Amino acid sequence: MDSDGYVTMDREGYVPLAFGGVPVHQRLAGSVDELAARVLARLVDHVPVYGTLPAEQLRSETQRVIGQGIRAFIGVLRTGELPDETQLQVLRQSAAKRAEEGVPVEAVISAYHVGAQECLERMSAHATPEDLSQVRTANQLVLRFLERMTANVVAGYFAERQAAAGEEQSARQAMLTALVDGEDVPATAARWGIGLPACYLVLAMAIGTHPDERAPGVSPVIARQRKLRRLRVELERHAEGQVLSALTGDSGLALIPYDTDAALLAGRDWNRLATVVSHMSRVAGVDIVAGAAAAAPEGVGAAVRLAEEVRRVAVSAGREPGVHRLGDVLLEYQLMQPGPARDALAELMRPLADRPELLGTLRAFLDSGLSRQLTAERLRVHPNTVDYRLRRAAEATGLDATSGADVMRVRAALSAHDALGARPGAADGAADGGTEAR
Repeated sequence: MDSDGYVTMDREGYVPLAFGGVPVHQRLAGSVDELAARVLARLVDHVPVYGTLPAEQLRSETQRVIGQGIRAFIGVLRTGELPDETQLQVLRQSAAKRAEEGVPVEAVISAYHVGAQECLERMSAHATPEDLSQVRTANQLVLRFLERMTANVVAGYFAERQAAAGEEQSARQAMLTALVDGEDVPATAARWGIGLPACYLVLAMAIGTHPDERAPGVSPVIARQRKLRRLRVELERHAEGQVLSALTGDSGLALIPYDTDAALLAGRDWNRLATVVSHMSRVAGVDIVAGAAAAAPEGVGAAVRLAEEVRRVAVSAGREPGVHRLGDVLLEYQLMQPGPARDALAELMRPLADRPELLGTLRAFLDSGLSRQLTAERLRVHPNTVDYRLRRAAEATGLDATSGADVMRVRAALSAHDALGARPGAADGAADGGTEAR
């Protein structure tokens, strides 16, 4: 026995273990097929995935692999040596096949443990009190055998999964590129074995910064990757089919396959998409402002460009986090298109360029349905401060946001102003909140 308590064998002096005077490997060798059948029956009864395999596969390949494992263990009992590299390579290849078939790794490992239990039960039935030391040695051999087998099963299984994941990622990237570029979409799908849906829901996302990305002493790279991993997992968890996505630290594109034609999408479909984005935002701990569109596979490129424009408009206009479609930002979208009218409208806001608290108050007032009380609550200032700022803005621009005749022009001027420059933060409207109250 070595310093760790493991049984060690001297190959030259090894004497096969015997229970009741008969070598245990001989007792097992005569009933390999029976043992393999018993192991398979226990797996089908207690490990759900085996019950879903085709009967032919269970009777032939699965039972054959179980038999190989039992024979390998018999070899250990006979020689005192654990499986060599040649045997382990066969084991890894078998595990790789199970990974390719989609059998969970825990189910594969269970087969070896159940097999070891059957062998132990068969051997122990013949043990006598005089065989106590032999039983102890046999138990330790079983543990070392399982340790070696489990390590190699996992290695073979995940080597195949990693290779498959790399191929799957290549397929997704190729399909995403083809859809966005609008080139060779059917051919690319056929090449990679990807089924095309009736349409894709397109999400162009502006992704907020997680607090951990700016926290002192925290690696921003790790925090960012953690955020992106959560976004991907949550997106694929709630979306059906193979999602195609490209996410960066502050933006992202996602194409979600959908089984309804784009022209037939209803409110419930868009509400479902909004719920998915809400889950992503909550789990990742960040705000997401998304532009959304839908199109058949051949029209995805145009839908991506539209969704990105809607996202840009929604962000510039200070829209709340969530999903926004073209119909939600029609006015702002039109006003942000280049032209002399946009430039003239933006010029109306130029006197407020250096007064972010006035711009912020105008935005909050419009977003609050022209309610000074709600505006004050949103900005956390006194209602008198809101009145004061609105008067100052009207004096500077000639546009009175409290007048029904000017409200539309104020909103349009703000949209044009946003299209030509950076939009001040929402907190700007709360600056120096208590000093201007009148």
